[in-house]
Amino acid sequence: MSVIDLNSDLGEGYGAWAMGDDAAMLALVTSANVACGFHAGDPAGILRTLQAAAERGVAVGAHVSYPDRVGFGRRDMDVASADLVADVVYQIGALQALARAAGTRVSYVKPHGALYNRIAADARQGRDVIAGIQAADPSLTLMALAGSPLVDLARGQGLAVVAEAFADRAYTPAGALVSRREPGAVLHDPGRVAERMLRLAREGVLEAIDGTTVRVEAQSICVHGDSPGAVEIARALRRALEEGGVALRAFAPASDAPPAAPRA
Repeated sequence: MSVIDLNSDLGEGYGAWAMGDDAAMLALVTSANVACGFHAGDPAGILRTLQAAAERGVAVGAHVSYPDRVGFGRRDMDVASADLVADVVYQIGALQALARAAGTRVSYVKPHGALYNRIAADARQGRDVIAGIQAADPSLTLMALAGSPLVDLARGQGLAVVAEAFADRAYTPAGALVSRREPGAVLHDPGRVAERMLRLAREGVLEAIDGTTVRVEAQSICVHGDSPGAVEIARALRRALEEGGVALRAFAPASDAPPAAPRA
């Protein structure tokens, strides 16, 4: 049986401003990439998301970012190495403390937004993020874009890596994500998304934007929690995977506590 992880970006509200439906997404995903305060998330809201993840038995990852709340972490930054390493350590440490208070643990790290895109190909910033993870907790796994140079770079530095694909994004024939500035870059049809990701989980391939087939070796699938219709997409995707004989399972332990009761 094929096995795959389903993840989403959560904990991204701020005070009175909600972002996405964390409760609904946590009933569907197996891993949660939780904001660490640099691009989104306030301490109380982050803690609530972590508590809900712990109750659901969902694995938790640190969704580290450039320091860019105004731009939601989507503005590229040329950050000095010393600053970027320290920023990563700081964010992981903060989330680890909140996770302990919530009765769970941080199992992995997934960079967010512009940082995620930059380090997929920028070796210098990629090494800085890797160094930050290893300084904070070398047992953590890095979640990275499938097929990117970062995957081999991190593994070469002794870091465990899980490659991910994006359910709601189009791909180029070379296996890269189509830029959000291009037409058709973001997919909104739950049925189409589910069909594409079921094929990915079973065969390791999906249809590129030009209609050709591209191989994408991924162990996790991401559904953006802040996208319009995110819950509907995640629900359709989970149903298609389960009905298609694909088991959904977190690649990292959810906590050191006994497993949670099965979800309804």
